[in-house]
Amino acid sequence: MIDFYTWTTPNGRKIAIMLEETGLAYDVHPVNIGKQEQFAPAFLKISPNNKIPAIVDRDGDGGPISVFESGAILIYLAEKTGKFLAPGGAQRIAAIEWLMFQMASIGPMFGQLSHFTIHAPEKVPYAIERYTNESLRLIGVLEKRLGEAAYMAGDYSIADMATYPWVKPVFEGLARQRPDDFADRNNVRRWLEAVGARPAVQRGMLVPRL
Repeated sequence: MIDFYTWTTPNGRKIAIMLEETGLAYDVHPVNIGKQEQFAPAFLKISPNNKIPAIVDRDGDGGPISVFESGAILIYLAEKTGKFLAPGGAQRIAAIEWLMFQMASIGPMFGQLSHFTIHAPEKVPYAIERYTNESLRLIGVLEKRLGEAAYMAGDYSIADMATYPWVKPVFEGLARQRPDDFADRNNVRRWLEAVGARPAVQRGMLVPRL
């Protein structure tokens, strides 16, 4: 059984998708980051960076294992189940590369775009322009890759699970605001439809149910 600590964010939902895809049994423990619940001492013991998601695998090798950081959790669950990450070779490296692309680029840049366009107490035009342009560039990188392969690492993998919850809302929002910049982004559109049609993805995107 997996204890899954999460909230309604892209980073939380990527783990929910993986849990649904693998069929692992899990209990959901909502951590309301709006109420600062991520700073509770008990949660700090599981997630030293005070961020969701985090898991505790009660059936870990040698006893319960806690894992924080969403990329590490995805790799852990993939290796535990033998699913969605090749055991070796070029396909494994590709999945890890594109997972890191999400962790290092898509997540931070899209997160800053969301902050400055939606949550910041005052509008900062320079920041909005900077993160909009960088988000558009990253969508372009993804567009090129998805013109070469059906999924980010060739086959459907943890890289797609990590990236989908981030790209879907930003792609749709920017496409409404700047349609001319998205006229030729059909590879990303095709990928969003394919990933979004998976029943496990649909279920994972609803976790946690509040």
